[in-house]
Amino acid sequence: MKIVVQDASFDFGAEAQAFSDAAKGAGAVVTFSGVVREADTGAMAMMEIEHYPGMTEKALEKIATEAVARWSLTDALVIHRHGRLVPGDQIMMVATAARHRMAAFEAAEYLMDYLKSRAPFWKKEILEDGRAKWVSAKDEDEEALNRW
Repeated sequence: MKIVVQDASFDFGAEAQAFSDAAKGAGAVVTFSGVVREADTGAMAMMEIEHYPGMTEKALEKIATEAVARWSLTDALVIHRHGRLVPGDQIMMVATAARHRMAAFEAAEYLMDYLKSRAPFWKKEILEDGRAKWVSAKDEDEEALNRW
């Protein structure tokens, strides 16, 4: 299991290939990459993502450990960026490996739902006109996590 919180970009293809190559005993590997999109409230110049080093990694490790146990994963990977990101930048990656595809898919969805609504990151959208707005979890994000 690997948890990474970083400000630098990452090579999704290289990370996915390395994860898949190391997934011994797995019959399924699922990968997902989240990308910064335009704000719902207007043209976004950038997004600032803050976190508390140490606390964030510990929280991500806890949820990934739960996913590994719950779905009998052979491995899991979570990469999440912080700092200033612009639309189109990769913001996160989740990869799961399991003996069977359903477990890999469900565990990946579980991790993505957690990252979207509960992971200890604070996101602020900075619009092109200079206005800034903190992003809060949406009801549908909470509902998605509650299904687990």
